[in-house]
Amino acid sequence: MKWSEFFTSSVGKKLVMALTGLFLISFLVVHVGINACVFADILDDSDNGEIFNKAAHFMGAYYVIRILEVGLFIGFFIHIYQGFALEIKNRSRRKVGYHVSMGSQGSRWYRKSMGLLGTLLFLFLIMHVSHFWVPSRVTHTLEEVSYNNGVTTLHNLYARMIETFSNPLIVLLYVLGCISLAWHLLHGFQSAFRTIGVHNKKWIAVAKATGTAFAIIVPLLFALMPISMYLGWVNMN
Repeated sequence: MKWSEFFTSSVGKKLVMALTGLFLISFLVVHVGINACVFADILDDSDNGEIFNKAAHFMGAYYVIRILEVGLFIGFFIHIYQGFALEIKNRSRRKVGYHVSMGSQGSRWYRKSMGLLGTLLFLFLIMHVSHFWVPSRVTHTLEEVSYNNGVTTLHNLYARMIETFSNPLIVLLYVLGCISLAWHLLHGFQSAFRTIGVHNKKWIAVAKATGTAFAIIVPLLFALMPISMYLGWVNMN
């Protein structure tokens, strides 16, 4: 079988989905780590978004990071494209149907709804990019921000987050996006390891446990950010 034929086959598409999925999971770890810096204000009232702003500015100020960012968007595109391709193929197969109805036995709803969850996440991604990535990477809106150690010129994404999350509807949409992410990861995390060849019961159990913890902790941290800003748990000065 040629490489081109392999990557257009069902097995090849699932492998691409698994590899890009794991790549995007690694991105989530970095992203949630940087975003969690907004909570530094809870520990230090004088922070006022300084740690978060400097971390976010670093991610957009260096060419190496920007090049990796291009790879990230390519990863998103491939993952989304292959996901839709697999969903369309699976739906076309279901039209044939079975002579005996098997119901939903042995298959949880979120496993059968990965296409729907992926679509919701795609729409959420568009909203998220328009709110934060475009202002910091495309329009390049810089401003002077005063901190304890002087005046710094950077993208004040902390102020941008506070402004964006003052709208309860946007907060609700972000929370719903995080819930969709949690369900998507709950199946996708351990499924990716199965696809790349992890079938040992011990390691599958580890992947399931790790995936469940990841699917709870990471989306919860993401959801707490807009909630904390809307409710005023972090400094809004």
